[in-house]
Amino acid sequence: MMPAMASPGYESESKQVLEAQLRATLDVIPAYSWYADPSGALTFVNKRLADYLGLPEDHPLRFGTATGAAWDSHLALVHPDDHEEARRIWSTCLRTGCAGEFTFRVRNAEGFHRWFITRAETLRASDGTLLYWIGVNLEIDELKQAQFYLSEGQRLAHMGSWAFNPTGFEYWSSELFRVHGLNPSGKPPTVEEYLDLVHPEDREFVVREIQKMLANNSAFEFTKRIVRPDAKIRRVRCVGIPTTFLGTAQRFVGTGLDVTEQEELTDELRRSEAYLAEAQKLSHTGSFGWKVSSGEIFWSDETFRIFECNRKTKPTVEFVLSRVHPEDRDLVQRQIDRASRDGESFDFEHRLQLPDGSVKNVRVTAHPSRDSAGKFEFVGAVTDVSEQRHAEAVIREQEAELREVVDTIPAIVWSARPDGSNSYANSRWVEYSGLPTERMTGSGWQSAIHPDDLERHNAKWLACLASGEPSEDEARYRRADGEYRWHLRRGVPLRDVTGNIVKWYGVVTDIEDRKRAEDKIREQESELRQMLDLLPQLVAVYGSGGERLYANRMWLDYIGRSLEEWRQTPGNFFSSPSFFHPDDRERAVRTHSDNARSGGSAFELELRRRKHDGTYRWFLVRYNPLRDEQGQVARWYVAATDIEERKQAEERLRNENIALREEISKASMFEEIVGTSPALKAVLSRISKVAPSDSTVLITGETGTGKELVARAIHRRSNRASRAFVSVNCAATPRDLIASELFGHEKGAFTGATQQRLGRFELASGGTIFLDEVGELPAETQIALLRVLQEHEFERIGGS
Repeated sequence: MMPAMASPGYESESKQVLEAQLRATLDVIPAYSWYADPSGALTFVNKRLADYLGLPEDHPLRFGTATGAAWDSHLALVHPDDHEEARRIWSTCLRTGCAGEFTFRVRNAEGFHRWFITRAETLRASDGTLLYWIGVNLEIDELKQAQFYLSEGQRLAHMGSWAFNPTGFEYWSSELFRVHGLNPSGKPPTVEEYLDLVHPEDREFVVREIQKMLANNSAFEFTKRIVRPDAKIRRVRCVGIPTTFLGTAQRFVGTGLDVTEQEELTDELRRSEAYLAEAQKLSHTGSFGWKVSSGEIFWSDETFRIFECNRKTKPTVEFVLSRVHPEDRDLVQRQIDRASRDGESFDFEHRLQLPDGSVKNVRVTAHPSRDSAGKFEFVGAVTDVSEQRHAEAVIREQEAELREVVDTIPAIVWSARPDGSNSYANSRWVEYSGLPTERMTGSGWQSAIHPDDLERHNAKWLACLASGEPSEDEARYRRADGEYRWHLRRGVPLRDVTGNIVKWYGVVTDIEDRKRAEDKIREQESELRQMLDLLPQLVAVYGSGGERLYANRMWLDYIGRSLEEWRQTPGNFFSSPSFFHPDDRERAVRTHSDNARSGGSAFELELRRRKHDGTYRWFLVRYNPLRDEQGQVARWYVAATDIEERKQAEERLRNENIALREEISKASMFEEIVGTSPALKAVLSRISKVAPSDSTVLITGETGTGKELVARAIHRRSNRASRAFVSVNCAATPRDLIASELFGHEKGAFTGATQQRLGRFELASGGTIFLDEVGELPAETQIALLRVLQEHEFERIGGS
């Protein structure tokens, strides 16, 4: 503050002295100092600052005699990127008259910018009037560089730093924000916001760690997962230590390191190790390392299992030799000596004899390398091949047995190379051909084939070799006594996993007897066809689906077609019977369909067939199936017998019978009813009217007046005269049995019903039933009877 003076002159002089003292003081301060007038314009800079800015020795700012220029004109000395912030803070200070502090970069005399932190304070008169602004600039360029290097180091290492006090986070570095996927310009998160970033499955664990940290005031280190706002999951390693002052915990400081890639690599390494261990276990292959100079041997877990010892056992050359089978010990020792001396790879098998007396076969493979000192060390594998060797022994034994079995087969068994040259034949070949086995190999077997069959046989075999398809052909082979016999030669290829043929296997079977039998069958078949052609019947053979296979001469002559034309006729016998009479087609198809559903049994039917001239004749057609070994229909044999003359005779007889019946009916219709009274004639007239109808007729009259004679007369005159006339005396039938008597009953319907019984209604089906004394029936029976008369249907007692 300026001291109070007695006179204005003295006050002015004192002010000048004070300013001079102030300038001298600022010049010796080890800082960049300045002061400015109330408007903010610089009026003085100390020597350190003037030299930094490169001001001339006589510059007014060095002496405090500069006239205040507008303060923002000095912004040219400030780094362009810091203009806005410097203008904002300095304007606030000038507007409010309050002290201020900010950091910015200032250009030096060489044109380089360095970081400064500036503190500006006010100098006021006793009445509070602002006299000057006094400022001090402290250079912090090295601090800024250190912060930059730290920030870059954190960015490159994906590691951020933090500070935490009991109330929450007070500091997060920029990189820590970036690790968590947050904006670095934001504030450190609250504890709740921080926990929201933690993976839900790790949140409870992190809460416990924070509580333990605060309770014990102890250092900590753990890894957690976070879920960033972009939904990516990262793993962060957290390390923290407490800081204390006078024995009291002040805060915790630490780092957060993004270890996602490292953890993933570690997980992958663990998985690889687990996979390797499992693969070794599954393949019964262990690994080992052997330093020849020191004798150290390193084994994997599977190697310990192969040698059947625990991991506490120290593997040495001596221990390995102690487990080697005594008969193989010299072999193993020679391999060890040669590898130690020459440093050469080795690959050999030997046996292990274990403490329990069991024996294993192992294969040992190793390759050498040199360590940094140029000394040999080996890395190799030990494979338990006991199962393979046992399997090979079993295979050899089975192969010997198989050869014995093959030699006993009554056929020639052979194998050939991919090019078709024979490589093996069983002993049957030698026995049959009388040629040595060597003559079978290569193409020597061709000398045993009949000359007439050789060219054709070879051509088919070469075609199969080219296409890779199975081979099958018949040829005559010469026997040792010179006789040729027919044989069937079959061959199939054996392919590898890539589909390439590696071998051909086949058999040559004697079919001489079969060929002779076939010739005999063909002879017999020819004779049979001649016999069928002479039969006075139409005979045909169809496949299981109705396809046309064979027809005799009578059949073909009847339809006017050749055998080939008949076979090529569209459709089949069952689906397109166009040669049947239109009135018979539906019945023929339905009959066959019903038969097919019932299992395909023999059946017959009468129908009319069209002749080649368009006329139709009646035939009795019989269908008989031939079944295969599985019981399925393989063939249908059809025989059609001409019954046209019989049908015509039956038709004539039927017509004559009808005429005769009409004459008899007219003559004997009322032969049992005698009388000529008008009343009786009226009754007979009514009988004649009602008989042709199917109406129910009520006949009334006293007992003994001839009601049954009237019923019989109605029956004889009706269209049902050829069917049964059933009479039931309702008065003479017990009440309990009337329903069974009329409608019948099923077996077990009531006590005593030991079998099914047909009722009188069912017996009279198609004819006439006469219910005498119907009025004597019980009311409930009459109701049931009325139902039957109305609906024309009934149910047996106990039936459905």
